[in-house]
Amino acid sequence: MSSNYHQHAYEPDSDGFTVAISPETAGWRFSSLRILELRANQKCTFATGESEWIVLPLAGSCVVRCANETFELEGRDSVFSRVTDFAYVPRDATITIHSVAGGRFALTGALARRVLPARYGAAKDVTVELRGTGNASRQATNFASPQGFETDRLIAVEVLTPGGNWASYPPHKHDETRPGEAALEEIYYFEVKGGAVAGAGGPGGYQRVYRSGEHREIDVLAEVSTGDTILIPFGYHGPTMAAPGYDLYFLNVLAGESEPRTMAFCDDPTHAWVRDSWKDQPIDPRLPLTTHRGAK
Repeated sequence: MSSNYHQHAYEPDSDGFTVAISPETAGWRFSSLRILELRANQKCTFATGESEWIVLPLAGSCVVRCANETFELEGRDSVFSRVTDFAYVPRDATITIHSVAGGRFALTGALARRVLPARYGAAKDVTVELRGTGNASRQATNFASPQGFETDRLIAVEVLTPGGNWASYPPHKHDETRPGEAALEEIYYFEVKGGAVAGAGGPGGYQRVYRSGEHREIDVLAEVSTGDTILIPFGYHGPTMAAPGYDLYFLNVLAGESEPRTMAFCDDPTHAWVRDSWKDQPIDPRLPLTTHRGAK
């Protein structure tokens, strides 16, 4: 397993990818993420290999072609402007992504056993869930949660956290297969509203990942900005902290062997009591930040 859990985006390669995380590069078995930046009228042709994928517009619109299927994705101006539509494509296929005006697109992937049909996911069908209360309030956009959309192994959701709030809190883990918990490989990809780009420093957000134990030690406290990723092979992750004044977005990609698909987790017992403190606190009135109709 690589010790480089915090990664910055790089300049687009010849195909337009600025992030390319695969099981091989991460040192694990299932989860993948690619971020594709297309210039106006640029196309990218991509072999899905042994993984299933979802094409999710982050900024801009595109057309996705897979075999005899064509999906026109309306997309959005940014991850902070609205909930987007998306396209699912199966393993063992070749897809082409074409953007007339250009844009940025996430490809979330997971090693798959079954070949499911290519499908369109409408923005209006995506469930927006409000989690936590008080300054731990955040929004989960469950476009490919276990209950939200059928895949073989892939789980993917978006989380938007208002400036000054914490997400992924209390800290939790999903790295063991046992009752109430599933072993999942996890990727966080970040964008900051009005913040600095990756590697430039300045206000944005922070991510904590930690665990101590025989052969399973991890200790990450990273300042994150637009384009950054955090790999979470195991360990408690959280909080995810949005700096005051800067709304924070992360795309959460998970995959593992559990059947049925689940995001089951275990809180850090040191901090689990925090959930009980939420009972009499209101949800942050800034939420939801977005719906399929647009920003609040």
